[in-house]
Amino acid sequence: MKITIHRGINQIGGCITGIESASGTKILIDLGHNLPDAEGQVEDEYDVPENLDRLLDGVSAVFYTHYHGDHLAFEAAVAERGVDQYLGRLAKRVKKKFYAHMQNIPVDSLKQKYKSAFQAVGGFKEYGADKPVTVGDIKITPYYVSHSAADAYMFVIECDGKKILHTGDFRDHGYLGCHLSGVLHKFVVGERIDVLIIEGTMLSRNDVRMMSEEDIQQKAYELMSGYKYAFVLCSSTDPDRLASFYQATVRHQGRPFMADGYQCKLLETFTEYLGRNRRTYDFTGAVEYDGTQLQTMMDTGFTMVVRNSDKFRGWLDELMPLLPKEETVFIYSQFKGYILPEHTAYSASTDSFVHSHDWNLEYLHTSGHASRDALAMVCNTVNPTSAIIPIHREKGSDFTSLDISEELKDRVVTSDTTVDDIEIRVQ
Repeated sequence: MKITIHRGINQIGGCITGIESASGTKILIDLGHNLPDAEGQVEDEYDVPENLDRLLDGVSAVFYTHYHGDHLAFEAAVAERGVDQYLGRLAKRVKKKFYAHMQNIPVDSLKQKYKSAFQAVGGFKEYGADKPVTVGDIKITPYYVSHSAADAYMFVIECDGKKILHTGDFRDHGYLGCHLSGVLHKFVVGERIDVLIIEGTMLSRNDVRMMSEEDIQQKAYELMSGYKYAFVLCSSTDPDRLASFYQATVRHQGRPFMADGYQCKLLETFTEYLGRNRRTYDFTGAVEYDGTQLQTMMDTGFTMVVRNSDKFRGWLDELMPLLPKEETVFIYSQFKGYILPEHTAYSASTDSFVHSHDWNLEYLHTSGHASRDALAMVCNTVNPTSAIIPIHREKGSDFTSLDISEELKDRVVTSDTTVDDIEIRVQ
């Protein structure tokens, strides 16, 4: 068996992992864009067709761990090359709604780009939790993980008598993150894992204390107790974060939770697929803002989730003159680096949106990625016999700095090697 880390050993985002059996069956785990720069521009070698052709040569299928753009991109180009693509059922629907919404951009070339992506995702094959999928002589079994995206998974890949656990992006401090250890013990521990391929986004952030989503909800509730009018900037495709602010709002009886049409469609989808079995994700009380509810909103107070768009800038310009500053809060619930000018991820557009009005600004956020303690727990629990391959990590971050045994530290692989008949190549 051959494992190729095409990208990700020294970068966050854009990770691509190849698995090839001795008979020549090839699959890829994730195929996303490099992360954009501060102005939203992306440079990616696989935008060059010849490079993508070489990457996909002989590949039978691409399995996506979740729908974030640094894990799932190029879908139209992959579809054109006749390669099967797999994604979770709910994740597929969220991605389709995103691409349908993006077709509203008034630029013909972008409309066509997103139309092609929408059509490609519509042709994806679906996988489900705990249900194996076989491609040639490679078996892939997805297991649910908590992440800042709905319907995210890790994979156990079996081939040539070996087993790989690819974690994808995960955390243990989301609403369902408490199940991580149980899933590992139920499905993985006792089943010998030879190679652990694990994300390491938070490796270099030693001083970060992870708030849970329950913490976020409670602090949001307390902020809403002090402010009658709350605007929230968070990811529209993160059901956990939306649930935190929605449930905090519901606890203030009579206070509406406002969103635009696109966001309401996503909330309806999350309710349909997640809310049936867990009240946390039941967003049935969300209200689509259309400008006619203003008097009620002024009387009762409100929470409005916003996006950095011309539409929301216009709405805020209309609403803010009507709202007393002392009663109004803007809650920023995204990565703080986007609004810090000295940070490499700084976005002038996001910063200007966040500071576009004279409101009370509060930062309330937690990562979608595993803490150092969670990374160590997974390594120690899985206890792979041959290798640990850290991906999705900042260059220079050291996996051996985790609280893991010396034996496991010795199994950390970041360069080409062959171990226990498993060829590992790092590009």
